[in-house]
Amino acid sequence: MHQTTNTILMIRPVNFRMNEQTAVNNYFQEDLDLKNAEINKKAQDEFDAYVDKLRAVGVNVIVIEDKASLDTPDSIFPNNWVSFHENGDIALYPMFAENRRRERREDVFLRLEQEGFKINNIIDYTSAEDEGLFLEGTGSLLLDRVNEIAYCALSPRADEDLFIEFCEDFEYTPVVFTANQTVDGKRLPIYHTNVMMCLAETFAVICLDTIDDKKERKNVVSNLEKNNKKVIKITEAQMHQFAGNMLQVKGKDDKLYLVMSQAAHDSLTPTQIQLIEAHCPILSSSLETIETCGGGSARCMMAEVFLPKV
Repeated sequence: MHQTTNTILMIRPVNFRMNEQTAVNNYFQEDLDLKNAEINKKAQDEFDAYVDKLRAVGVNVIVIEDKASLDTPDSIFPNNWVSFHENGDIALYPMFAENRRRERREDVFLRLEQEGFKINNIIDYTSAEDEGLFLEGTGSLLLDRVNEIAYCALSPRADEDLFIEFCEDFEYTPVVFTANQTVDGKRLPIYHTNVMMCLAETFAVICLDTIDDKKERKNVVSNLEKNNKKVIKITEAQMHQFAGNMLQVKGKDDKLYLVMSQAAHDSLTPTQIQLIEAHCPILSSSLETIETCGGGSARCMMAEVFLPKV
């Protein structure tokens, strides 16, 4: 099993804007005083520059255009509706926002098959939407693929029973906890695990301050350390600059990079940068519009493709 891949699926937006349906529990989203067409154009420019940077270091980026007819403002974050696995399996996930459910597209799988990837089974969890239960892909699940451990911060978008079901199906050991952020003086659940934590091959970047329960915090750290991950801590303020929303990818000759937004990179201290760069170089790109309106960042935009080649 591999922890990182050099193939990334990305969806180029055509209707990007602030999604009112996700804003109810994504406290990272803010309204921009711009027309939607203008917001979308800025998001496309950021998207294209980001893809260019990934390709420049040898990452294989498969870009699929969003369809205007679907009216999917968050399609730029495909990692929430699908995950691809080394055994040829695909998981399809139940989504909290109704307008995000339209992001699930079969033609995406056809494109991957055209690119030479093999799909064996589709494990579909989407019927949970009928019961009002959700698990939003690798936004909710952080997979230590090599050690077969899955981390999940429970929230309105990450149901514990569904998480356990996923772990049984894909043979992962579950590590469950709650991660909170302060909103108007209250501690409320962070909507996705991948905004407070990033798992790389030899290290993890994590905002431990969000795990209010000491036992849970200790359990997360001991699982990381037991599996030889150097723990690099970030603050809640840095998390709000998307410093937890990073992904390690492979470029040319299997060289590893930690990908993050410019805002995330700028928020890190010289010591933190040094700790990360002891493992691999950093690749960053400005995603200001996408982060502000979408409430997601660099990691959310990449769906990792681990499928076997035919």
